[in-house]
Amino acid sequence: MRCWTASPAVTAPPNSSRALKRLNEAGHLTQLTEDELIAAYFAPLAGDAGLRLSDDAALLRAPLGRELVLTKDMLVARVHFFSNDPPAAIARKALRVNLSDLAAKGAEPLGFLLGLALPEDWTTDWLGAFAKGLGEDAARFQCPLLGGDTVKTPGPLTISITAIGAVVPGKMVLRGAAEPGDLIYVTGTIGDAALGLKLRLGATCDQDWIGALNEADAAFLLERFLLPQPRLALKDALASNAHAAMDVSDGLAGDLSKMLRLAGLTAKIPAANIPLSRAAREALRLEPKLIEPVCAGGDDYEILCAVPLAKSAAFEAAAQAAGVMVSAIASAAPGDAPPVFEDREGRKLIFARPSFQHF
Repeated sequence: MRCWTASPAVTAPPNSSRALKRLNEAGHLTQLTEDELIAAYFAPLAGDAGLRLSDDAALLRAPLGRELVLTKDMLVARVHFFSNDPPAAIARKALRVNLSDLAAKGAEPLGFLLGLALPEDWTTDWLGAFAKGLGEDAARFQCPLLGGDTVKTPGPLTISITAIGAVVPGKMVLRGAAEPGDLIYVTGTIGDAALGLKLRLGATCDQDWIGALNEADAAFLLERFLLPQPRLALKDALASNAHAAMDVSDGLAGDLSKMLRLAGLTAKIPAANIPLSRAAREALRLEPKLIEPVCAGGDDYEILCAVPLAKSAAFEAAAQAAGVMVSAIASAAPGDAPPVFEDREGRKLIFARPSFQHF
């Protein structure tokens, strides 16, 4: 596999006149050489460790006295996003879902590697918007591009990002280290993205609630599906206070089960404790059956964590200072059974599909 490396002819400043001339003349990526594509779109995003994408590899120096944390998420068209989504939003989502993993580990972002498999019909306009959105988020979250690879594919657009972060030695927040009595917290609100996906799909079996939802609430849910919010501002609070943490990507019910099962724990979660946005509450009012996608639909990219009771006040104060809403939804208890979600009458909620699964 050929990794990103620019030839001597294109180690000139990014968006060199040669590359720009080809961009002005080109309608599709196949009319650009790979070196010109890299120089025009991705070299401007590279940090110092990326060596302006002029070599076969990056040279990353770990901060003194820190351990590295690595994570990878892949996004595939028609699986994780719609092919007609704005290219800048696709790029931002690809980076942000990885930053969400770093946040859950209490890690500070250092940079990322990008793998991009492009179908033949993507235009330079599309790639320009993609690179612009990616660059803006790389700057916003101080997570520069380090390198990567571009290939042509006969299949759908595929984006693979490996994000690298740093933590104080021994301070990475593990997924499976919760303890009995820990309070279970989630950040933000749950279920918005799953409802936004239903809106995008049309949810033909639930048309009544879709038609009754007001425009502002519908727009909010659609935005939450399109653009996750990585909770990096909470990383220090997690590193200092949490026994365990992970991000909620496959649904609250399934991800909580994964986290607690590793520690031999379970929990009872009253559905009333789950933090909901105004839009999600309205959707549930219109169609109570939506409680399943809210709890199990996925794509929240919020943080799920277990905090000892003695540190709960400190954790909540740190979260408030960081501007991140946190809600305690349950208490961890010994047990091998999956967590139980209960309705307002205390009845067990049964989910046909408690977690998103690719296979």
